[in-house]
Amino acid sequence: MIPPPPHGPELSGPLLARFRLARGWSQAQLAARLCAAAGVATLSRHEVSRWERQVRVPGEFWLGWLAVVLEVPRERLSGAAAASRRTDAYPVPDGSRARRALLALAQRWLADPDGSLLLPGAEAARVSGPLLGDRPTPDDPAGWLAGLRRLDDLSSGADLTGLGASRLGRVARAVRLAGPSGRRRLLPVLAEAAQLAGWLAADAGDPAGGLTAYRLGLRAATAAGDRMLAGHVLGSASHLLAGVGDPSGALSLARAAYTGAGPGAPAGLRAVLLHRVALAAALDGRHATAGQALAAARRVADRHDPRREPPWLYWLDPTELAAMTGRTLTVLGRPLRAEPLLRAGCRPGQPRATAVYGGWLARAYLDLGEVEQACAVAGEALLAAVRSGSVRAAGHLAEVGRRLAAQRAEPAVRRHAALVTAARPYLPRRVTPPVVRGRRRRPASVVT
Repeated sequence: MIPPPPHGPELSGPLLARFRLARGWSQAQLAARLCAAAGVATLSRHEVSRWERQVRVPGEFWLGWLAVVLEVPRERLSGAAAASRRTDAYPVPDGSRARRALLALAQRWLADPDGSLLLPGAEAARVSGPLLGDRPTPDDPAGWLAGLRRLDDLSSGADLTGLGASRLGRVARAVRLAGPSGRRRLLPVLAEAAQLAGWLAADAGDPAGGLTAYRLGLRAATAAGDRMLAGHVLGSASHLLAGVGDPSGALSLARAAYTGAGPGAPAGLRAVLLHRVALAAALDGRHATAGQALAAARRVADRHDPRREPPWLYWLDPTELAAMTGRTLTVLGRPLRAEPLLRAGCRPGQPRATAVYGGWLARAYLDLGEVEQACAVAGEALLAAVRSGSVRAAGHLAEVGRRLAAQRAEPAVRRHAALVTAARPYLPRRVTPPVVRGRRRRPASVVT
Protein backbone atom coordinates (compact mmCIF):
# COMPACT_ATOMS: atom_id res chain seq x y z
CA MET A 1 0.00 0.00 0.00
CA ILE A 2 1.33 3.43 -0.97
CA PRO A 3 1.92 5.58 2.13
CA PRO A 4 -0.39 8.60 2.31
CA PRO A 5 1.14 12.03 1.87
CA PRO A 6 2.10 13.69 5.17
CA HIS A 7 1.15 17.19 6.26
CA GLY A 8 3.40 19.85 4.72
CA PRO A 9 5.63 19.54 1.63
CA GLU A 10 6.98 16.07 0.88
CA LEU A 11 10.73 15.64 0.39
CA SER A 12 11.96 13.11 -2.14
CA GLY A 13 14.37 11.31 0.22
CA PRO A 14 11.89 10.27 2.93
CA LEU A 15 9.22 9.66 0.29
CA LEU A 16 11.37 7.21 -1.67
CA ALA A 17 12.41 5.43 1.52
CA ARG A 18 8.76 4.98 2.55
CA PHE A 19 7.78 3.61 -0.86
CA ARG A 20 10.73 1.21 -0.88
CA LEU A 21 10.14 -0.07 2.64
CA ALA A 22 6.41 -0.48 1.97
CA ARG A 23 7.37 -3.05 -0.67
CA GLY A 24 9.94 -4.75 1.54
CA TRP A 25 12.82 -3.97 -0.80
CA SER A 26 16.39 -3.18 0.13
CA GLN A 27 18.21 -0.28 -1.52
CA ALA A 28 20.11 -2.79 -3.64
CA GLN A 29 16.87 -4.44 -4.80
CA LEU A 30 15.38 -1.10 -5.78
CA ALA A 31 18.54 -0.21 -7.71
CA ALA A 32 18.43 -3.57 -9.52
CA ARG A 33 14.78 -3.12 -10.49
CA LEU A 34 15.45 0.39 -11.76
CA CYS A 35 18.38 -0.82 -13.86
CA ALA A 36 16.30 -3.65 -15.32
CA ALA A 37 13.41 -1.34 -16.18
CA ALA A 38 15.56 1.41 -17.69
CA GLY A 39 18.04 -0.91 -19.35
CA VAL A 40 20.90 0.99 -17.75
CA ALA A 41 23.36 -0.89 -15.56
CA THR A 42 24.96 2.19 -13.99
CA LEU A 43 22.76 2.69 -10.91
CA SER A 44 23.87 1.16 -7.60
CA ARG A 45 22.44 1.01 -4.09
CA HIS A 46 24.84 3.82 -3.18
CA GLU A 47 22.96 6.21 -5.46
CA VAL A 48 19.65 5.12 -3.94
CA SER A 49 21.16 5.80 -0.52
CA ARG A 50 22.19 9.30 -1.62
CA TRP A 51 18.65 9.99 -2.82
CA GLU A 52 17.12 8.85 0.45
CA ARG A 53 19.61 10.83 2.54
CA GLN A 54 18.89 13.97 0.47
CA VAL A 55 22.52 14.22 -0.63
CA ARG A 56 21.18 14.18 -4.19
CA VAL A 57 17.78 14.57 -5.82
CA PRO A 58 16.86 12.23 -8.71
CA GLY A 59 16.91 13.81 -12.15
CA GLU A 60 14.05 13.68 -14.63
CA PHE A 61 15.29 10.43 -16.19
CA TRP A 62 15.28 8.45 -12.93
CA LEU A 63 12.12 10.12 -11.64
CA GLY A 64 10.29 8.59 -14.59
CA TRP A 65 11.59 5.10 -13.91
CA LEU A 66 11.03 5.43 -10.16
CA ALA A 67 7.38 6.19 -10.92
CA VAL A 68 7.15 3.02 -13.03
CA VAL A 69 8.98 0.68 -10.64
CA LEU A 70 7.33 1.98 -7.46
CA GLU A 71 3.94 2.39 -9.17
CA VAL A 72 3.63 5.95 -7.94
CA PRO A 73 2.22 8.95 -9.84
CA ARG A 74 5.06 10.78 -11.57
CA GLU A 75 3.60 14.11 -10.44
CA ARG A 76 3.99 13.18 -6.78
CA LEU A 77 7.64 12.27 -7.20
CA SER A 78 8.35 15.40 -9.25
CA GLY A 79 6.68 17.59 -6.64
CA ALA A 80 8.74 16.05 -3.86
CA ALA A 81 11.92 16.50 -5.90
CA ALA A 82 11.10 20.17 -6.46
CA ALA A 83 10.43 20.64 -2.74
CA SER A 84 13.76 18.98 -1.91
CA ARG A 85 15.62 21.35 -4.20
CA ARG A 86 14.04 24.32 -2.44
CA THR A 87 14.72 23.22 1.12
CA ASP A 88 17.79 23.51 3.31
CA ALA A 89 17.57 19.71 3.73
CA TYR A 90 19.50 19.45 0.46
CA PRO A 91 23.02 20.44 1.50
CA VAL A 92 26.18 21.00 -0.46
CA PRO A 93 28.13 17.72 -0.32
CA ASP A 94 30.70 17.88 2.47
CA GLY A 95 29.96 21.57 2.92
CA SER A 96 26.71 22.10 4.79
CA ARG A 97 28.45 23.93 7.63
CA ALA A 98 30.27 26.24 5.24
CA ARG A 99 27.03 26.79 3.32
CA ARG A 100 25.06 27.77 6.42
CA ALA A 101 27.80 30.10 7.61
CA LEU A 102 28.03 31.91 4.27
CA LEU A 103 24.25 32.22 3.85
CA ALA A 104 23.96 33.70 7.35
CA LEU A 105 26.82 36.13 6.72
CA ALA A 106 25.29 37.16 3.39
CA GLN A 107 22.04 38.07 5.10
CA ARG A 108 23.91 40.15 7.68
CA TRP A 109 25.71 41.95 4.88
CA LEU A 110 22.51 42.52 2.92
CA ALA A 111 20.90 44.11 5.97
CA ASP A 112 23.82 46.56 6.21
CA PRO A 113 26.20 46.40 3.20
CA ASP A 114 28.29 49.25 4.59
CA GLY A 115 28.42 47.81 8.10
CA SER A 116 31.28 46.11 9.85
CA LEU A 117 32.14 42.46 9.32
CA LEU A 118 35.75 43.06 10.29
CA LEU A 119 38.12 40.14 10.61
CA PRO A 120 39.13 39.44 14.22
CA GLY A 121 42.88 39.30 14.68
CA ALA A 122 42.75 35.68 15.78
CA GLU A 123 40.85 34.75 12.62
CA ALA A 124 43.49 36.34 10.40
CA ALA A 125 46.10 34.44 12.38
CA ARG A 126 44.32 31.15 11.69
CA VAL A 127 44.38 31.97 7.98
CA SER A 128 48.04 32.72 7.80
CA GLY A 129 49.70 30.65 10.49
CA PRO A 130 49.42 27.08 9.18
CA LEU A 131 50.30 28.10 5.63
CA LEU A 132 53.15 30.54 5.87
CA GLY A 133 55.65 30.24 8.65
CA ASP A 134 57.94 33.25 8.21
CA ARG A 135 57.73 33.71 4.46
CA PRO A 136 57.77 37.34 3.31
CA THR A 137 54.77 39.41 2.29
CA PRO A 138 54.29 39.58 -1.51
CA ASP A 139 55.93 42.72 -2.91
CA ASP A 140 53.39 43.24 -5.71
CA PRO A 141 50.07 41.69 -4.61
CA ALA A 142 48.06 43.27 -7.43
CA GLY A 143 50.55 41.96 -9.98
CA TRP A 144 50.56 38.35 -8.83
CA LEU A 145 46.77 38.38 -8.44
CA ALA A 146 46.36 39.47 -12.06
CA GLY A 147 48.87 36.86 -13.16
CA LEU A 148 47.13 34.08 -11.23
CA ARG A 149 43.75 35.07 -12.66
CA ARG A 150 45.07 34.82 -16.20
CA LEU A 151 46.83 31.58 -15.40
CA ASP A 152 43.42 30.25 -14.34
CA ASP A 153 42.26 30.89 -17.93
CA LEU A 154 44.81 28.34 -19.13
CA SER A 155 45.09 25.86 -16.27
CA SER A 156 42.69 24.15 -13.87
CA GLY A 157 41.64 24.76 -10.31
CA ALA A 158 43.09 21.36 -9.39
CA ASP A 159 46.53 22.60 -10.47
CA LEU A 160 46.24 26.04 -8.94
CA THR A 161 44.17 25.68 -5.76
CA GLY A 162 47.20 25.08 -3.54
CA LEU A 163 48.95 28.13 -4.94
CA GLY A 164 45.81 30.21 -4.53
CA ALA A 165 45.43 29.18 -0.89
CA SER A 166 49.10 29.85 -0.19
CA ARG A 167 48.94 33.33 -1.70
CA LEU A 168 45.76 34.03 0.26
CA GLY A 169 47.49 33.03 3.47
CA ARG A 170 50.39 35.36 2.76
CA VAL A 171 48.09 38.34 2.29
CA ALA A 172 46.11 37.42 5.42
CA ARG A 173 49.31 37.39 7.45
CA ALA A 174 50.28 40.78 6.03
CA VAL A 175 46.86 42.17 7.02
CA ARG A 176 47.25 40.83 10.53
CA LEU A 177 50.67 42.43 10.97
CA ALA A 178 49.95 45.73 9.19
CA GLY A 179 49.14 49.04 10.75
CA PRO A 180 45.95 50.97 9.97
CA SER A 181 47.14 52.40 6.64
CA GLY A 182 48.66 49.12 5.47
CA ARG A 183 45.50 47.29 6.49
CA ARG A 184 43.35 49.64 4.43
CA ARG A 185 45.60 49.03 1.43
CA LEU A 186 45.67 45.25 1.82
CA LEU A 187 42.03 44.47 2.65
CA PRO A 188 40.86 44.77 -1.00
CA VAL A 189 43.72 42.50 -2.01
CA LEU A 190 42.69 40.00 0.66
CA ALA A 191 39.11 40.04 -0.66
CA GLU A 192 40.25 39.48 -4.25
CA ALA A 193 42.63 36.72 -3.20
CA ALA A 194 39.84 34.99 -1.26
CA GLN A 195 37.45 35.23 -4.22
CA LEU A 196 40.05 33.71 -6.51
CA ALA A 197 40.92 30.97 -4.00
CA GLY A 198 37.22 30.12 -3.73
CA TRP A 199 36.85 29.96 -7.50
CA LEU A 200 39.88 27.67 -7.81
CA ALA A 201 38.63 25.38 -5.03
CA ALA A 202 35.22 25.10 -6.70
CA ASP A 203 36.84 24.23 -10.03
CA ALA A 204 38.92 21.60 -8.25
CA GLY A 205 35.84 19.89 -6.81
CA ASP A 206 36.10 21.25 -3.26
CA PRO A 207 32.81 23.11 -2.68
CA ALA A 208 33.22 23.39 1.09
CA GLY A 209 36.65 24.93 0.68
CA GLY A 210 35.31 27.31 -1.94
CA LEU A 211 32.44 28.49 0.25
CA THR A 212 34.74 29.02 3.21
CA ALA A 213 37.11 31.13 1.12
CA TYR A 214 34.16 33.16 -0.18
CA ARG A 215 33.14 33.81 3.41
CA LEU A 216 36.54 35.34 4.09
CA GLY A 217 36.27 37.33 0.86
CA LEU A 218 32.93 38.81 1.91
CA ARG A 219 34.32 39.84 5.28
CA ALA A 220 37.41 41.43 3.73
CA ALA A 221 35.49 43.27 1.01
CA THR A 222 33.05 44.65 3.57
CA ALA A 223 35.89 45.74 5.84
CA ALA A 224 37.44 47.48 2.81
CA GLY A 225 34.15 49.26 2.08
CA ASP A 226 33.97 47.72 -1.43
CA ARG A 227 30.34 46.75 -2.05
CA MET A 228 31.02 45.84 -5.68
CA LEU A 229 33.71 43.34 -4.77
CA ALA A 230 31.51 41.92 -1.99
CA GLY A 231 28.74 41.42 -4.55
CA HIS A 232 31.18 39.70 -6.89
CA VAL A 233 32.24 37.34 -4.09
CA LEU A 234 28.64 36.37 -3.36
CA GLY A 235 27.89 36.03 -7.08
CA SER A 236 30.76 33.56 -7.40
CA ALA A 237 29.45 31.62 -4.40
CA SER A 238 25.99 31.54 -6.00
CA HIS A 239 27.54 30.05 -9.13
CA LEU A 240 29.15 27.34 -6.99
CA LEU A 241 25.88 26.39 -5.28
CA ALA A 242 24.01 26.33 -8.58
CA GLY A 243 26.60 23.91 -9.93
CA VAL A 244 26.35 21.45 -7.03
CA GLY A 245 22.56 21.16 -6.95
CA ASP A 246 21.50 23.84 -4.46
CA PRO A 247 19.49 26.35 -6.55
CA SER A 248 17.64 27.71 -3.51
CA GLY A 249 20.86 28.69 -1.76
CA ALA A 250 22.27 29.96 -5.06
CA LEU A 251 19.24 32.21 -5.57
CA SER A 252 19.51 33.61 -2.05
CA LEU A 253 23.18 34.51 -2.56
CA ALA A 254 22.61 35.93 -6.05
CA ARG A 255 19.80 38.18 -4.89
CA ALA A 256 21.90 39.40 -1.96
CA ALA A 257 24.82 40.05 -4.31
CA TYR A 258 22.79 42.10 -6.79
CA THR A 259 20.95 44.10 -4.14
CA GLY A 260 24.00 44.69 -1.96
CA ALA A 261 26.27 45.74 -4.83
CA GLY A 262 23.92 48.67 -5.31
CA PRO A 263 22.67 50.65 -8.30
CA GLY A 264 26.03 52.39 -8.59
CA ALA A 265 27.77 49.18 -9.66
CA PRO A 266 29.03 49.21 -13.28
CA ALA A 267 26.81 47.72 -15.97
CA GLY A 268 28.96 44.63 -16.54
CA LEU A 269 28.94 43.58 -12.90
CA ARG A 270 25.20 44.16 -12.64
CA ALA A 271 24.66 42.06 -15.76
CA VAL A 272 26.74 39.18 -14.34
CA LEU A 273 24.85 39.25 -11.04
CA LEU A 274 21.50 39.32 -12.85
CA HIS A 275 22.63 36.25 -14.78
CA ARG A 276 23.44 34.55 -11.47
CA VAL A 277 19.87 35.30 -10.35
CA ALA A 278 18.42 34.06 -13.63
CA LEU A 279 20.27 30.72 -13.62
CA ALA A 280 19.53 29.97 -9.96
CA ALA A 281 15.85 30.86 -10.39
CA ALA A 282 15.55 28.70 -13.52
CA LEU A 283 17.15 25.73 -11.77
CA ASP A 284 14.80 26.29 -8.82
CA GLY A 285 11.76 26.12 -11.11
CA ARG A 286 10.97 29.84 -10.79
CA HIS A 287 10.70 30.50 -14.50
CA ALA A 288 8.98 33.90 -14.27
CA THR A 289 11.74 35.21 -11.99
CA ALA A 290 14.40 33.80 -14.32
CA GLY A 291 12.81 35.44 -17.35
CA GLN A 292 12.60 38.81 -15.62
CA ALA A 293 16.26 38.60 -14.56
CA LEU A 294 17.33 37.68 -18.10
CA ALA A 295 15.44 40.63 -19.55
CA ALA A 296 17.02 42.98 -17.00
CA ALA A 297 20.48 41.56 -17.70
CA ARG A 298 19.98 42.17 -21.42
CA ARG A 299 19.04 45.80 -20.85
CA VAL A 300 21.97 46.40 -18.50
CA ALA A 301 24.46 44.64 -20.79
CA ASP A 302 23.69 47.12 -23.56
CA ARG A 303 25.45 49.74 -21.42
CA HIS A 304 28.48 47.55 -20.69
CA ASP A 305 31.76 49.45 -21.11
CA PRO A 306 34.87 47.36 -20.31
CA ARG A 307 36.83 50.53 -19.51
CA ARG A 308 34.55 51.22 -16.54
CA GLU A 309 34.64 47.72 -15.09
CA PRO A 310 36.92 46.65 -12.20
CA PRO A 311 40.07 44.76 -13.25
CA TRP A 312 38.81 41.46 -11.81
CA LEU A 313 36.00 41.48 -14.40
CA TYR A 314 38.41 41.54 -17.36
CA TRP A 315 36.98 38.26 -18.74
CA LEU A 316 33.50 39.66 -19.39
CA ASP A 317 32.57 40.36 -23.02
CA PRO A 318 29.44 40.08 -25.22
CA THR A 319 30.20 36.46 -26.13
CA GLU A 320 30.39 35.41 -22.48
CA LEU A 321 27.16 37.25 -21.67
CA ALA A 322 25.46 35.54 -24.62
CA ALA A 323 26.64 32.09 -23.49
CA MET A 324 25.36 32.76 -19.97
CA THR A 325 21.99 33.64 -21.49
CA GLY A 326 22.01 30.41 -23.50
CA ARG A 327 22.69 28.34 -20.40
CA THR A 328 19.63 29.75 -18.62
CA LEU A 329 17.46 29.43 -21.73
CA THR A 330 18.35 25.74 -21.84
CA VAL A 331 17.13 25.27 -18.28
CA LEU A 332 13.96 27.17 -19.18
CA GLY A 333 13.25 24.72 -22.01
CA ARG A 334 14.06 27.07 -24.89
CA PRO A 335 16.84 25.16 -26.66
CA LEU A 336 16.25 26.66 -30.11
CA ARG A 337 17.12 30.14 -28.84
CA ALA A 338 19.93 28.81 -26.65
CA GLU A 339 21.79 26.85 -29.35
CA PRO A 340 23.58 29.67 -31.24
CA LEU A 341 24.47 31.47 -28.00
CA LEU A 342 26.05 28.37 -26.47
CA ARG A 343 27.85 27.44 -29.68
CA ALA A 344 29.57 30.84 -29.64
CA GLY A 345 30.62 30.24 -26.03
CA CYS A 346 32.71 27.19 -27.02
CA ARG A 347 35.79 29.24 -27.84
CA PRO A 348 38.94 27.87 -29.49
CA GLY A 349 41.89 27.91 -27.12
CA GLN A 350 39.69 27.96 -24.00
CA PRO A 351 39.15 24.31 -23.09
CA ARG A 352 37.24 24.92 -19.86
CA ALA A 353 34.72 27.22 -21.55
CA THR A 354 34.37 24.67 -24.35
CA ALA A 355 33.78 21.89 -21.83
CA VAL A 356 31.24 23.82 -19.72
CA TYR A 357 29.24 25.47 -22.48
CA GLY A 358 29.63 22.40 -24.68
CA GLY A 359 27.87 20.41 -21.98
CA TRP A 360 24.99 22.88 -21.99
CA LEU A 361 24.92 22.83 -25.79
CA ALA A 362 24.66 19.04 -25.75
CA ARG A 363 21.67 19.36 -23.42
CA ALA A 364 20.05 21.83 -25.80
CA TYR A 365 20.52 19.43 -28.72
CA LEU A 366 18.98 16.61 -26.68
CA ASP A 367 15.97 18.80 -25.95
CA LEU A 368 15.68 19.40 -29.69
CA GLY A 369 15.81 15.65 -30.37
CA GLU A 370 19.16 15.93 -32.17
CA VAL A 371 20.87 12.96 -30.52
CA GLU A 372 23.73 12.63 -33.01
CA GLN A 373 24.57 16.31 -32.76
CA ALA A 374 24.40 16.09 -28.96
CA CYS A 375 26.87 13.21 -28.99
CA ALA A 376 29.25 15.07 -31.29
CA VAL A 377 29.23 18.18 -29.08
CA ALA A 378 29.46 16.11 -25.88
CA GLY A 379 32.49 14.31 -27.28
CA GLU A 380 34.27 17.58 -28.04
CA ALA A 381 33.38 18.86 -24.58
CA LEU A 382 34.70 15.67 -22.98
CA LEU A 383 38.08 16.07 -24.65
CA ALA A 384 38.11 19.73 -23.63
CA ALA A 385 37.44 18.67 -20.02
CA VAL A 386 40.46 16.38 -20.17
CA ARG A 387 42.61 19.21 -21.54
CA SER A 388 41.32 21.76 -19.03
CA GLY A 389 41.64 19.54 -15.96
CA SER A 390 38.47 21.13 -14.57
CA VAL A 391 36.61 18.90 -12.11
CA ARG A 392 33.62 21.23 -12.37
CA ALA A 393 33.42 20.79 -16.14
CA ALA A 394 33.84 17.01 -15.92
CA GLY A 395 31.05 16.76 -13.34
CA HIS A 396 28.74 18.80 -15.54
CA LEU A 397 29.35 16.42 -18.44
CA ALA A 398 28.46 13.43 -16.27
CA GLU A 399 24.85 14.64 -16.25
CA VAL A 400 24.92 14.80 -20.04
CA GLY A 401 26.13 11.20 -20.07
CA ARG A 402 23.24 10.11 -17.88
CA ARG A 403 20.77 11.73 -20.25
CA LEU A 404 22.40 10.12 -23.26
CA ALA A 405 22.16 6.71 -21.58
CA ALA A 406 18.41 6.85 -22.09
CA GLN A 407 19.09 6.78 -25.86
CA ARG A 408 21.52 3.84 -25.72
CA ALA A 409 19.99 2.19 -28.80
CA GLU A 410 21.40 4.97 -30.99
CA PRO A 411 24.77 4.14 -32.63
CA ALA A 412 26.04 7.64 -31.86
CA VAL A 413 25.30 7.13 -28.17
CA ARG A 414 27.19 3.83 -28.14
CA ARG A 415 30.18 5.52 -29.78
CA HIS A 416 30.04 8.30 -27.20
CA ALA A 417 29.89 5.75 -24.38
CA ALA A 418 33.04 4.11 -25.77
CA LEU A 419 34.74 7.51 -25.85
CA VAL A 420 33.77 8.15 -22.23
CA THR A 421 35.20 4.78 -21.21
CA ALA A 422 38.47 5.51 -23.00
CA ALA A 423 38.72 9.02 -21.53
CA ARG A 424 37.75 8.12 -17.96
CA PRO A 425 41.33 7.46 -16.69
CA TYR A 426 42.32 10.94 -17.90
CA LEU A 427 39.41 12.91 -16.51
CA PRO A 428 40.20 15.21 -13.56
CA ARG A 429 39.19 14.10 -10.09
CA ARG A 430 38.37 16.00 -6.95
CA VAL A 431 41.32 17.37 -5.03
CA THR A 432 41.96 15.43 -1.83
CA PRO A 433 42.83 17.83 1.00
CA PRO A 434 46.28 17.13 2.46
CA VAL A 435 46.57 15.47 5.86
CA VAL A 436 48.10 17.75 8.48
CA ARG A 437 48.69 16.45 12.03
CA GLY A 438 46.25 13.60 11.55
CA ARG A 439 43.44 15.78 10.11
CA ARG A 440 42.52 16.64 6.56
CA ARG A 441 42.88 20.28 5.61
CA ARG A 442 41.29 21.64 2.48
CA PRO A 443 43.73 23.76 0.47
CA ALA A 444 41.18 26.59 0.13
CA SER A 445 39.53 26.21 3.54
CA VAL A 446 41.30 29.06 5.22
CA VAL A 447 38.67 30.17 7.73
CA THR A 448 36.81 28.11 10.29
